[in-house]
Amino acid sequence: MMRTPCYQYDLGILESTLKSINKSIAGNSDWHVHYAIKANANPLILKLINQYVLGIDCVSGGEIQVALDNGFKASSIVFAGVGKADWEIDLALKNDIACFNVESEAELDVIAERCAALGKTARIAFRVNPDVDAHTHANITTGKAENKFGIEIPMLLPIIRKALANPCFKFMGLHFHIGSQILDMEPYHLLCKKVNDLQDKLEAEGIKLDSINVGGGLGIDYVNPEQNPIPDFEQYFNIFRNELKLRSGQQLHFELGRAVVAQCGRLVTKVLYVKQGTIKKFAIVDAGFTELIRPALYGAHHKIVNLTSKGEMQKYDVVGPICESSDVFGKDEMLAETHRGDLIALLSAGAYGEVMSSQYNCRPLPPSETCKF
Repeated sequence: MMRTPCYQYDLGILESTLKSINKSIAGNSDWHVHYAIKANANPLILKLINQYVLGIDCVSGGEIQVALDNGFKASSIVFAGVGKADWEIDLALKNDIACFNVESEAELDVIAERCAALGKTARIAFRVNPDVDAHTHANITTGKAENKFGIEIPMLLPIIRKALANPCFKFMGLHFHIGSQILDMEPYHLLCKKVNDLQDKLEAEGIKLDSINVGGGLGIDYVNPEQNPIPDFEQYFNIFRNELKLRSGQQLHFELGRAVVAQCGRLVTKVLYVKQGTIKKFAIVDAGFTELIRPALYGAHHKIVNLTSKGEMQKYDVVGPICESSDVFGKDEMLAETHRGDLIALLSAGAYGEVMSSQYNCRPLPPSETCKF
């Protein structure tokens, strides 16, 4: 019998998604897609992603180590993150990763110190804060001037010159990332314009860029996941294909996470009780925000379905057992008539689900398995 709560992954959906990505970038030999491992680090997921020759985008030393342990080449790893610790920098340097995405002048100075201490050189790109509003949730917007990420454009030129003057650095180019769960494509059009303008200004100063990294952030359909299991990668990539003014031989990098894995995963949970109140009827399940924190953290919503009941549709608040009022997956959810022991699925949970699980309330981490949805 299945132990719940449990994460289930349909590797057929993941493989179809990966094929769609590779088809959309076919013919662009200078384009490179890096999977943002923070979305899901399950070894079953990573094994299949590695087979499709995606690189890895990491934001911690732990993620670098997991990527290496799962067979990804160091030469495919890019390392971002606003607070890189010394040991994380050392790990990246010792393994000769592809590139550090440097987020501040202070970080540049520390990487220089670690290069000197270890006798290493570092390939670097500077993460630029382009002040582009991604029109997404405030907690997952990263490209506005008020956000902690990246270097603001007016501060960029002297920092680049400082790096060019230091022999321990190989300056590669610029990195951008404006946010997550982006469904309105307009921010990407604006980003292309910002990149084009900035590259023109840098070239006027005699600075050439070997690579441009435009990040990721492409959203998925949480409302109708069964009808739209694969994002519109063609539309996404065509924006950069048509609007980004790349120079001859210039490398273009992408960092996709949610769009790769979200739809291949779901969280299955068992109904513990159906509680009738004076105003509400609650379906109390054995999963909580310890297994899927997105609703509590972002106010996110996952489509919820009853996998085992064929009864008439009724209205429920679907809630977890955690001793916090925010442990709610959905209010006024229409589910087939639900009883104790029914299995409930929260769909589109392949990204930022299992990887963000915690042991609050001393709960065990959830298991995972593969199956066909």
